[in-house]
Amino acid sequence: MKPMKDELAKIMDRRQLTSEYRKMVQDAVADPDVQTFLSANQGKLASDAVVRGAAKIYEFVTARDRLAAGDPLIAPGYQPQLVVSNGLIDITYVATPEKIAQDALAAKSRLITALNMPKAIKNADIDTYDEKDRGQALSAALDFTTGMAEAPDDFHKGLYLTGPFGVGKTFLLGAIANDLAKHGIASTLLHYPTFAVEMKDAITDNSVLAKTDGIKKAKVLMIDDIGAEAWSAWVRDEVLAVILQYRMQEELPTLFTSNKNMQELTAFLSGSETGKADEPVKAQRIMERVRFLAKEITVGGPDRRNV
Repeated sequence: MKPMKDELAKIMDRRQLTSEYRKMVQDAVADPDVQTFLSANQGKLASDAVVRGAAKIYEFVTARDRLAAGDPLIAPGYQPQLVVSNGLIDITYVATPEKIAQDALAAKSRLITALNMPKAIKNADIDTYDEKDRGQALSAALDFTTGMAEAPDDFHKGLYLTGPFGVGKTFLLGAIANDLAKHGIASTLLHYPTFAVEMKDAITDNSVLAKTDGIKKAKVLMIDDIGAEAWSAWVRDEVLAVILQYRMQEELPTLFTSNKNMQELTAFLSGSETGKADEPVKAQRIMERVRFLAKEITVGGPDRRNV
């Protein structure tokens, strides 16, 4: 594709004006899109606007036709548009509907931070979530997202989704995150067992506080698969407790999924299941924060991963 500015410079050289050029301009002015523009703006245009704007009109028609033919312009995703500027005809380039849609999708994606989460949650949709055996969970999820959309700066009690493997707890978190993103609300989804391992590794480079700080301040935090991590008193007291304490004090929406119900999670956090420790008081302190932040809901049904 020849640079358009070179072509325009050539045809605007009055020494090279020919009948061919005059016909090109006449054809451009007679173009239906141009005529529609002229009719719509006749009250705004100067009497000599068409003559003085011949090059702009020609550029518009040429660029539009090239784009229609699949020949991309210098700025992909943009299309030409005639405008009125100080009584004269000018041209600007505006985003195509496709680019607008792509940008909106990209903006939505940027609102969701998924740390070590399955790819499937990217397409999770709360509107198509199968409510069979999961009606209570879906209803609670809809109440939560509606409340957040109506009052994003208020505290909204989150969900503690518990149930067997594969019933759709994590998928529902993803659906909630995607629904919140439609309303411009950011969320962070965190696979907790992986995060616990990474936090232990962070001790070596003194990045524990920085990483914990970023998680605890998330607009909406979703902690996935809590209770599936290897038991660690340090992770419980120096990581989980810090995150939940901050979120309780600041009243920040927090959601959880777990294969353990709250009573079972309490036993796990105490360390009694491991035989290495039994610290019920510390476990209860954690659970007080969990209960403040979220209500327990059982998700039922078959293992949908193997359907």
